[in-house]
Amino acid sequence: MKRGYLLFHLNLAFSSIAESARPEVIQQCYWPILELIEKSNIPIGIELTGWTLQQINHLDPVWVNKFKTLLAQQRCELIGSGWSQLIGPLVPFQVNLWNQKLALALYQTLLNYRPTLVLVNEMAFASSLVELYQQVGYHGLIMDRDNIRLALKYEHHDMPTHACGVTTTKLPVLWSDSVLFQRLQRAVHGDIPIVQYLNFVQQRMASEELPLAIYANDAEVFNYRPGRFSTEGKTHPEGEWTRLQRILKQLQEQTGIEFISPTDALKLSKLQPENAMRLSSLNQPIPVKKQAKYNVNRWAAAGRDNIWLNTQCHSQYQQLSHDANSYQWQTLCELWASDFRTHITQERWLSCLQKLSTIDRVTSPSTVQTLASDTENKLELKIDDEAIYWHLATSQIKLTLNLRRGMSIDSLAFKSWQFKPLLVTKHQGYFDTIALAADFYSGGLIIEMPGLRRRITDLEWVNPELTDELNFHVITAKLDLAHFNLTKIIKISKTTEELRISYQLDPPVRNDAIIRLGIMTINMTELEQPATLEVWQGGALPEHFSLADECDHTHNVSTLVSSSASFGATTGQISIGDQHRAITLSWNPALCAAVPLLLNRRYKQQHLTRIFFSLSELDDTFKAGGHLLNFELAITPGSLSRAEESQIPSVMIQQ
Repeated sequence: MKRGYLLFHLNLAFSSIAESARPEVIQQCYWPILELIEKSNIPIGIELTGWTLQQINHLDPVWVNKFKTLLAQQRCELIGSGWSQLIGPLVPFQVNLWNQKLALALYQTLLNYRPTLVLVNEMAFASSLVELYQQVGYHGLIMDRDNIRLALKYEHHDMPTHACGVTTTKLPVLWSDSVLFQRLQRAVHGDIPIVQYLNFVQQRMASEELPLAIYANDAEVFNYRPGRFSTEGKTHPEGEWTRLQRILKQLQEQTGIEFISPTDALKLSKLQPENAMRLSSLNQPIPVKKQAKYNVNRWAAAGRDNIWLNTQCHSQYQQLSHDANSYQWQTLCELWASDFRTHITQERWLSCLQKLSTIDRVTSPSTVQTLASDTENKLELKIDDEAIYWHLATSQIKLTLNLRRGMSIDSLAFKSWQFKPLLVTKHQGYFDTIALAADFYSGGLIIEMPGLRRRITDLEWVNPELTDELNFHVITAKLDLAHFNLTKIIKISKTTEELRISYQLDPPVRNDAIIRLGIMTINMTELEQPATLEVWQGGALPEHFSLADECDHTHNVSTLVSSSASFGATTGQISIGDQHRAITLSWNPALCAAVPLLLNRRYKQQHLTRIFFSLSELDDTFKAGGHLLNFELAITPGSLSRAEESQIPSVMIQQ
């Protein structure tokens, strides 16, 4: 017998729902789910955040009591979410941990229920979240399958049964399906004939054995239109919940499908031979749901002002002590909600800003250097005959800057690497192919303004000024670029192996532009291959990605979506290295939560590996305006860490 399951995601914080419309959403979208459970006897899964449950309890406690009764009767199932719907791979571990703790406590208080399955928020997955979910007591997770297939280059219908974490931890996975839920939405809305939908499901049933995720998405799309887009159609005159029930009944009669609960669907999935895999890849380090235009950068670097908003959240996080009260953590989780970062209404955006208005910005640098002695303060400067290059050296660092190309880094080397260059410029002709016949500089900036058909770089002639600070030798250049003035500052530590490079753009206003800076070209010839990239993405431990694979996160998905992927980098650090050594790029996300993107290509035996830091990406959520923050990047040598299960902080969960 073919089986399937239904899951509805409830979110009163949905970006386009005005606060005044919440009672209407409960009446039009949430009550019909409970009525559907009673009329159809389908054991539907209901996933909602702790914040949404709290709001429903305030506005309509009868709904909560009814839901509690149905749960006690085992006629439906609660699926875990978190206190707010935040993007886990973009949020520090402690925030993710509190997000789960707060929700589990409220589920217990209001519903007397502890869910065993968790839905990955917005289907934005990172491998290090597996350990987190297991820590707080979940027995399995629900994740969209389609982008995992892209991440794994996996063509089989038989998907992995378990998701591997960064240690030996693994959790069983119940797969949802973007195409299936979108097809049902279209049938219910009347955009496609019901018979076409039924035939499509029959075809899927004939080719797949596991329980089908007939629906696993938003409840607010039926019988309600928030007015987010001018293209939104009217609700179906039949009544969309009535139409949905009719379609489900026809589906049962025509195909014989049996609807089971998500937990039972997972049990059936676990009867398959175990196939545990890591579900992310270098090309897709943070897989999400639906089509490529929904990649993680919509929450990281687009929206109304997402870089600034994420920076503010990091600032508050850094100021919270580990003994902060639950209300403070709750507020932070709410401010980190994904819905503030997409199509948020003006009224709710102003409400978000009001919450943020009490936050004091962090102004201290991310690292503190000690005062150097006189013997270590020396800086050697040599200028070539044509005054193109500055060659600078301390006892720890050798640096060559190209003054004809905006003070770009021609090479950077540290003593611990025997002064072999870590960062370089790969000059035109390095690659013996016209496809890569360009100069690939380090330390540069690119601004693209599609609406104006302008591409701006900092590859201009400069006349820098060399000055001295307490712990650094400082080189400053000012560039007059189209639409912007750029102050570029490079600081060379007097005593340690550290170089800093900062960018200050004026006016500090975010326009319709793609803004990427701190672009670094890694010298892969000095690393054993395949090298490894290390980054933290919302978990307690780092994730590692082999650079044997190729990727290009900077590749535009369409003319309206400027990039395809990025790393979460929740600690403000990303490293590339081998088992002996690494180069680390670090920044303070409480000052600027820039987003790292990777280009990794090979031509024959040669490598092109570049990291870009984005301050702005374009997609359908982008709105011009907002803040353009200063960005400072520190570059140091080091080594990669290793993920050990014993390093995961212990947690106490309120029962």
